[in-house]
Amino acid sequence: MEEGPNLQAAGSLSSTTRGGGLTEKECEDMIQRSLRTPMVKFLKEQMEKSGCRFGDNFIRAVHCDKQIAGGYVRGEGIMVCSNHMNIQDEVNQVVIHELIHAYDDCRAANLDWTNCAHHACSEIRAGHLSGDCHYKREFLRGFMKVSVCWAFDSWKFLCPFSKKQAFPLFS
Repeated sequence: MEEGPNLQAAGSLSSTTRGGGLTEKECEDMIQRSLRTPMVKFLKEQMEKSGCRFGDNFIRAVHCDKQIAGGYVRGEGIMVCSNHMNIQDEVNQVVIHELIHAYDDCRAANLDWTNCAHHACSEIRAGHLSGDCHYKREFLRGFMKVSVCWAFDSWKFLCPFSKKQAFPLFS
């Protein structure tokens, strides 16, 4: 892909990796391994029980120009940015996080990804349910103080207000 996918349509994770990243083939192999993890199996099963489509090509590796780890795009599925992944755990986290967005998109009647409140709600759910906001992960990302996790970074580009305006109690 010349410019990479437009992952702004829904949630996207900020990239926390260093180094050269993976090839798309290496990332595809890691995605296949992630599909065998208990959490991904559970999320996939719940999506299917709810009538959500989950085809063979729903999760795929792509090269991304933006500094993001991945994203979910309505009607297209989940993209994992191979060039921003280095280890299996990173791929697992992106897949889990984005599956939660996909589930929200499937189940919420009027979800509008361009609505900051809707997007923020899904980011907070995905951050907490996936384990992204666990204090150990935040510490490994270099965040030493209590904050609103890094989910804010995932949707701030869509919302015309500052972190202080979005989260006045935490600023």
